[in-house]
Amino acid sequence: MATYARPVERLISELSRLPSIGPRSAQRIAFHIIRSRKEEALALAEALREVKERIRPCRRCFNLAEGEECDICRDPRRDRGVICVVEDPYDIGPIERTGEYRGLYHVLGGALSPLDGVEPEDLHIAELVERVRNEGTRELILATNPNTTGEATAMFIAQEVRELPVRVTALASGLPVGGDLEYADEVTLGRAFAGRREL
Repeated sequence: MATYARPVERLISELSRLPSIGPRSAQRIAFHIIRSRKEEALALAEALREVKERIRPCRRCFNLAEGEECDICRDPRRDRGVICVVEDPYDIGPIERTGEYRGLYHVLGGALSPLDGVEPEDLHIAELVERVRNEGTRELILATNPNTTGEATAMFIAQEVRELPVRVTALASGLPVGGDLEYADEVTLGRAFAGRREL
């Protein structure tokens, strides 16, 4: 027998499928939504619908975009000779907030992890190599997460472009090993960018 009415149970079940949201957190969020004004709940539902209908990967860098290309790829003020490689779109925000970087990005869509079945062809590595080959890229900054899979991905990419005329660098120390870029503060990330090193 269900504890709550079926719509409430369904909401809790759907919320608990989100990353880092367990059953108790899902229940708290569900009851917050139920207690909120109808307009607020409907605004959330509309935002979810809109993002699923309008947001897609940028055809060039695989960042999130509302059109064919993301705002960063369309910005003529960006340095088109530098590409910062990140694992996921949410890694771009912390880098942008540092104010230290004015180049373009390339989102891999994850990191290599053979044990989890993530191979090079599952990521946007071939597209990255093609961009470096065709866009006159001077520098490739590998900003993968400082953990085992991130480091392995960075080394793999460095090997893939070693014959191309591009400088390959990685973020400097300052980022905690085993951590994610998403949780780094702007000062730490800014220092890491300023002190990046050759691979």
